[in-house]
Amino acid sequence: MSKLYSPESAASGVEQVLRLLEGRWKLIILFHLFDGKVQRYSDFEKLIPGISQKMLAQQLRQLEADGIVSRKVYPQVPPKVEYRLTEWGQALCPALDAMLKWAEKREV
Repeated sequence: MSKLYSPESAASGVEQVLRLLEGRWKLIILFHLFDGKVQRYSDFEKLIPGISQKMLAQQLRQLEADGIVSRKVYPQVPPKVEYRLTEWGQALCPALDAMLKWAEKREV
């Protein structure tokens, strides 16, 4: 059953969502993980050339802490670390697709 929102509670909910996704790179990282894709840290460095290593690590840690991205470390040398969307993170895909479609409708 869906929650009923008042204007105040809706504004508060949107603010919470924006806090989860704030940051210049988080949405770009998420788009590279959609459709069940698995990426390694080095993959992100190639896919997002403008991001620094420090910022990439920070954004991935925040997404992991918020339960949007999962991180799997393989016990080998050199270390192998993979990132993927959690089930909850994958549920974000339709909302972000809708945002893209909404942006296409803008008349410039």
